[in-house]
Amino acid sequence: MKIFITGVTGYLGQKLALQLAANGHTIHALVRNEQKGRSLLNHPNILLFTGDILEPDSLLTAMAGCKQVYHLAALASVWHKDPQRFHIINVKGLQNVLDTCLHLGITDVLFTSTAGVVGDSMDGKPVCELTNPDPKLETLYEQSKVDAEKLLKAYIPKGIRGIIVNPSRVYGPGLLTESNGFTRLMKMYISGHWKIKPCNGKSIGNYVYIDDTINGLIAAMEKAKSGERYLLGGINATYNEFFSMVDELTGIKRKMYNVPLPVMLFLSRIQLILAHLLGKKPMITPPFVRKYNKQWIVSSEKAEQEIGYTIIPLREGVSKTLDWLNQPV
Repeated sequence: MKIFITGVTGYLGQKLALQLAANGHTIHALVRNEQKGRSLLNHPNILLFTGDILEPDSLLTAMAGCKQVYHLAALASVWHKDPQRFHIINVKGLQNVLDTCLHLGITDVLFTSTAGVVGDSMDGKPVCELTNPDPKLETLYEQSKVDAEKLLKAYIPKGIRGIIVNPSRVYGPGLLTESNGFTRLMKMYISGHWKIKPCNGKSIGNYVYIDDTINGLIAAMEKAKSGERYLLGGINATYNEFFSMVDELTGIKRKMYNVPLPVMLFLSRIQLILAHLLGKKPMITPPFVRKYNKQWIVSSEKAEQEIGYTIIPLREGVSKTLDWLNQPV
């Protein structure tokens, strides 16, 4: 089967393209930089098409003959000098893909959103797909993903089988991009370059191993109901528990320092000011500081029951990630 994928030079997109290609499918991979695409996607079943989701003509060429579309391309950043870019890329980009699907008669579209759009666990209970119908979202990235989800649902009456998947904090082997933030932190922590414990380290996050996410995307495309949203989460654990697992498996115990919320907010505001003055992307911004101070307890029960989604234990996932980080370059 011919399958079109956007975002193939990103963390999830590269893994998905290679997995589907290994499964025998022919992948039409949209890339802005062909040289970069060739270096990341070296497989005989992957065909590269130079273009952009904001260029409809390039989409027509790249999507011709395809039966399925996985849309992963997004601006997934803590900051951009032009805030409107979040909407332009994450919403308008999806609209261009959907319009091209209608033009070419492609019906099956899977859109990768984020678990952040359902909001945090305000009462200490796990969130599910329907927990918070109108959550308070801290970041422009999450807000744009909500708008994109609404847009996809608006195309379902037009004949699109639209599926939404919402991964949580993905980690594991692969490109060390912003989308693979916790693997980057693990690498920095092991080398002694990460010593920050946000607030008291007791806030809970949901950590999902990369292979579970990729298998979940493929299972959703095969089995999910049109118009439905599926949380692709992993294991709920505190920041302290996550890095204690790293300590236990490596035998390394680095001293980490508690950084109170007011201090983190102050430092992030300084970074934001410098970003506006110098144009350099900040490591963190106030909305993300507030976000990671909250509890993010996620339930993937719906995905487990409806599409056969599975989750490996945190220890196993962290162990596999550490093995990969320890491989010689």
